[in-house]
Amino acid sequence: MTTATKDELEQIGALIKDSKIGVLTTMTEDGRLVSRPLATVEAEFDGDVWFFTYDDAEKVHQIQHDSHVNVSYESGKGYLSLSGRAELVRDRAKVDEYWNTGAQAWFEKGKDDPHIALLKVHAESAEYWAMTDPKPVALLKYAKAAATGGKPNTGENHSVAL
Repeated sequence: MTTATKDELEQIGALIKDSKIGVLTTMTEDGRLVSRPLATVEAEFDGDVWFFTYDDAEKVHQIQHDSHVNVSYESGKGYLSLSGRAELVRDRAKVDEYWNTGAQAWFEKGKDDPHIALLKVHAESAEYWAMTDPKPVALLKYAKAAATGGKPNTGENHSVAL
């Protein structure tokens, strides 16, 4: 696995921005994988993704037991899987910096609720599939491949270390 280039980091950031919702997967103490959708905090991707949470949420307890997580994204422009480690961040300045109307909708007591915190996922690796064709062209390529027994070439797939 190669280290991500500046262009690859930009591609990963674009996929996150286009999707907005990440599916965070954690592990329970008895070894089960659990996934849930979370709104990603709008921030420039630098290897970390951020989510608002309550500090006593079950996902937080799972992360405190095992910090290894996966965050996946899907948008009309591709798919992304980030593997890394998560940590709970209780930083009021960061909460203020990242607070938005979307967060207000989920946290009815507002940003001053003492139980509001952030989950920071530090991505260690990424695998992504970026669509290089507009969706109608990609669908035509899928249909042609199905009819001819070939494989459609609709994008790029990369695995990178972050």
